[in-house]
Amino acid sequence: VQLQASGGGSVQAGGSLRLSCADSRRTFTNNGVGWFRQAPGKERELVAAINWSGSSTYYADFVKGRFTISRGKGENTVYLQMNNLKPEDTAVYYCAKSRTAAYTISRRDYTGWGRGTQVTVSS
Repeated sequence: VQLQASGGGSVQAGGSLRLSCADSRRTFTNNGVGWFRQAPGKERELVAAINWSGSSTYYADFVKGRFTISRGKGENTVYLQMNNLKPEDTAVYYCAKSRTAAYTISRRDYTGWGRGTQVTVSS
């Protein structure tokens, strides 16, 4: 099952966006979910992750204090609120499902990669 990321766009530095990760088949209710990003010429990297219940989260150092990951209550959606965006945040953002209820920081432990959503931040 592929997850669907949406909500990207073009903003100026300092702006905000909220990304959504949806799973219409409700297959990640009991799984951790991670948000990743990939900039041109770079490897895909983990940005933030959340466990199945939302009680535990992880943030990469480069987004701490600016991004917030959350699970929608009663929704089969995971959000990534991105504030104070910087030009270096420009990338295609993807969401994926952890193979367990917890999250991990290894890209290999995730599945369900779908098409990402483009985020472009101009200076």
